[in-house]
Amino acid sequence: MIAFKAPTLSDGVWVKQLLAHGNYRGCDYNFTNLFIWKKTYQSEIARVGDFLVIRVNGSQGYRYLYPAGIGDVPAVIRALEEDAAAQGQPLHLVAVNARQMAELEEFFPGRFQYTANRDGYDYLYDIDRLADLGGKKLHAKRNHINRFIDNNPTWVYEELTPAALEECLEMDQEWYRRSMSQPVDDQTHELRAEGIALRTAMGNFEALGLEGGIIRVYGEVVAFTMGDQLSSDTFDVHFEKAYGELQGAYAIINREFARQVRAKHPDIRYLNREEDMGIEGLRKAKESYYPDLMVEKYHAVLRG
Repeated sequence: MIAFKAPTLSDGVWVKQLLAHGNYRGCDYNFTNLFIWKKTYQSEIARVGDFLVIRVNGSQGYRYLYPAGIGDVPAVIRALEEDAAAQGQPLHLVAVNARQMAELEEFFPGRFQYTANRDGYDYLYDIDRLADLGGKKLHAKRNHINRFIDNNPTWVYEELTPAALEECLEMDQEWYRRSMSQPVDDQTHELRAEGIALRTAMGNFEALGLEGGIIRVYGEVVAFTMGDQLSSDTFDVHFEKAYGELQGAYAIINREFARQVRAKHPDIRYLNREEDMGIEGLRKAKESYYPDLMVEKYHAVLRG
């Protein structure tokens, strides 16, 4: 049996070292996400040799991520198979990308059955496109920003610091209160889970190495965002909130944060704005920026 445990801040150093070997662009391979969503997904981690292995516990049992690290991959996959068998279930890998799927077929030809998980695909955007908003396709975004600037002449963008976190939490609470005017459904359930993750992130903002930005109008926070580096060329945007009634608020916080990341991290080529979870409004919003890449994800279940 693998000695899985809930991730703690002290695990960050070794976990990030092993994740760097995989250099995956998918948001599932990010220590911050493992830490802040651990309550929702009951995420657990362990070290097997020079690999990080991850297990989550859902309504249908344990699920595992493809190992991240260096060494004998098949041996680690077999260890995961034994762990799953001890739970009375077949090995079920989630968030498997195309590269990992090819490796599985090389190591275990024909032994896994694959199913695409479209709701879990990550949206990646060229950082220059988001920072500059050039071209005809993004003309509407530029118009939204111009409208925001015209309607809110006092607006300012600031880099997010620990001193402003409490204001962002208050803004998020107000944003959530306004969203509750809608009937309770699966989306509001996601928002509750997101609220837990957001508060965990803000409570450990510096320890996790998070970065962010805020938009103020008349001194009041009306939008904020935050994220951290995911791989050698990709930055992960974990949260983005803005008052929807302020036309262009989402567009301008998106643009300004892209500019901030580009200035601070010249090696970053892509912003990962994560998945849409199958929520129609989120999918429409993410597609409206015309992603440059999608991190496709699959379920891989061991046959027999």
